[in-house]
Amino acid sequence: MAAARWALALARGAVPVALGLLLWVAVAGGEHDRLDTLKALPEANADVLAQRRRHNELIMAALREAAETDENVARRPVPWRK
Repeated sequence: MAAARWALALARGAVPVALGLLLWVAVAGGEHDRLDTLKALPEANADVLAQRRRHNELIMAALREAAETDENVARRPVPWRK
């Protein structure tokens, strides 16, 4: 009787572990395809990355300037100049 209860408890504990393992295998199988897709994106181009980096630098400079001043920089005309 005790052995049957142990076997039932072991089976009940093994089912979620097995299900998690199957889901992990299903997700990990698509990882290689996802990496190939990411490599094929246009953002992998050096020119696009340089433009994106420059754009981020300009945004960070504007945020830094806004943080350092008491003036409402949102009310400035579009070409932000001091």
